Amino acid sequence: MHNHATSPAAANDEVRWLLEHAMLAQGAAISRTFAGAGAMWQRPYAATQPRAAAALASVWFAAYPAAIMTRPGESVLHTLGDPALWQAFAEVGIQAVHTGPMKRAGGVTGRTFTPSIDGNFDRIGLEIDPALGTTAEFVEMCRTASANGAIVIDDIVPGHTGKGPDFRLAERAYGDYPGIYHMIEIAPADWALLPDVPAGKDSVNLSPTAVTALRDKGYIVGPLSRTIFYEPGVKETDWSATAAVVGVDGVTRRWVYLHYFKDGQPTLNWLDPSFAGPRLVMGDALHSLSVLGASMLRLDANGFLGVERRADGSVWSEGHPLSVTANQLIAGMVRKAGGFTFQELNLTVDDIAAMSVGGADLSYDFITRPAYHVALATGDAEFLRLMLHEMHKAGVDPAALVHALQNHDELTLELVHFWTRHKDDRYTFGGREFTGSELRQHIRAEMYARLTGAAAPYNLPFTTNGVACTTASMVAAALGIRNLDTLDAKQIAAIQRGHLLLAMYNALQPGVFALSGWDLVGALTVPAATVAELMADGDTRWINRGAYDLMEVAPSATHSASGLPRAQALYGSLPAQLRRPDSFASQLRHVLAVRRRYRIFESRQIAVPAVQTPGLLVMVHALPDGLGTEITALNFGATPVKETIMFEGMAAQPVLELLQAAPAGVIDAQGRFTVELEGYGGKAYLATNSHQDKR
Repeated sequence: MHNHATSPAAANDEVRWLLEHAMLAQGAAISRTFAGAGAMWQRPYAATQPRAAAALASVWFAAYPAAIMTRPGESVLHTLGDPALWQAFAEVGIQAVHTGPMKRAGGVTGRTFTPSIDGNFDRIGLEIDPALGTTAEFVEMCRTASANGAIVIDDIVPGHTGKGPDFRLAERAYGDYPGIYHMIEIAPADWALLPDVPAGKDSVNLSPTAVTALRDKGYIVGPLSRTIFYEPGVKETDWSATAAVVGVDGVTRRWVYLHYFKDGQPTLNWLDPSFAGPRLVMGDALHSLSVLGASMLRLDANGFLGVERRADGSVWSEGHPLSVTANQLIAGMVRKAGGFTFQELNLTVDDIAAMSVGGADLSYDFITRPAYHVALATGDAEFLRLMLHEMHKAGVDPAALVHALQNHDELTLELVHFWTRHKDDRYTFGGREFTGSELRQHIRAEMYARLTGAAAPYNLPFTTNGVACTTASMVAAALGIRNLDTLDAKQIAAIQRGHLLLAMYNALQPGVFALSGWDLVGALTVPAATVAELMADGDTRWINRGAYDLMEVAPSATHSASGLPRAQALYGSLPAQLRRPDSFASQLRHVLAVRRRYRIFESRQIAVPAVQTPGLLVMVHALPDGLGTEITALNFGATPVKETIMFEGMAAQPVLELLQAAPAGVIDAQGRFTVELEGYGGKAYLATNSHQDKR
């Protein structure tokens, strides 16, 4: 369709085909069914409702469709909808499955769909990706979840699409479609500023020099403050140019478009006069709620919805007020339609707080996620305590956060809080004073040294963002294990213990606890050579996305249906683990039962007391309805801890250790209590005014 002549009849036929498959057109039809309906006015929508969202489901399983192993001939959705799986989830204490993006993604050339380039996050259609299943199977999965007291969480991507029918119609200057994207038509007289598109490609990344020249010509805002997924020779800027495309009006054009992520993920424009981008996103959201049956939606890449050139010439994108406004619109619409949303924003703590006002009901805990990894890797929880205090200082309620173990991405070490807004602030850490940017560099250098390279060759750096690893391979590196091919039973038990400690950190505090299939089976990274083709563009995260088999449905398979190689699973399948009381899943089940029984997810975090032992973290939570005070104590160090902690304002009272259901002493009249923990151990204490369990 680029640089060649097409007959008018064939061109018109192709445009009709593109319109039939375009998200904007499909979503508009669904949106019209909600217009004028009284049901849209029966629910409050202006304020976020984090505790209502968490009450609906406070323990989530984060699926990654491409990694799920299936029976021969069965789809991923059929596997995820298996009643036996949901019964196992219920036994563990899992109340929701976040499917990850399952709608058609990738691109289209002519009328041929091309594969996703980013794990289905480059969405191009509302129908379920045929490689993953059918719409009917998704609906049936939602019914099975409901029958087991659980819900399904779907995704929308308000920041970008793939190069699907909508983008191809935009290139052809059809109707409102160019308004969907940040794309600018370049006058033929200035095509000399654009590089040629290589053979076999439909676009080319622009050099910094070209971006500056186009800015000076008044076309684009210019270079952004950072280039995500920067890779020399692959992605040197956030701007790319299309080849020459003949429009529906017969005019040949070249466009330059913005893409925060890969070049196949053109950025949506939330303030074009056509408002085509917002219309596309709203239609997608309403489709997930009303057609598929999801109860909640993840907003992916929703912190990048506004971009402008400031008076001083700099470009403002991250933390832009338009992102806040757009998120309020999306989340408000979803609440009006009876659902909830959560957001995955790796921004400063202040920006996460701002985005949460009237926006998504829950936010991913990027605040402490890297910090608890630092605590385990170094045996020192000082940085984790620092981030918890920063969180409270910014007014972020941990009950509004999704505290997660592994997901599909890398272990992030961007530490953007200290990179942008707080880079010049002063922090005391390790007995020294650092600026924010110095502290960031110090933490990153130590983590890369401990978790990659000679210390842990099975993990890899991921561009400049962090470390590609699984939770289990991260724990292995923290324990100083260099070779995963020769693990013995003692080492596997040690990895499991560290893994459970991280699970306890995330689960024994207010908010949502999330974990993945990789966590449940104890997956390790796969050898880089087995995913070399997928990593050709520098995306090393594929090593932490190995295939896993939760229910022993494909014991002899070496790959998932999507072609991902099977990862080594240290803990085994879910049924096998639930038969063994010492397994990861069985111990996690016990932790989650205590969490549920004492409604820790509903609690309020009232203190993070000062401690003397570097590896010790203590969090104090006021339980709801007079259930008492819960104290989570965790030892991120290898040596046992015995330390007396001062709990301000707490009267003399007995203390129960909840995981063992045994007396643990008393808080004395001065508010002192002695915590005792084994290396890499954790406990949940309950302080009440009597010896009675106030369930």
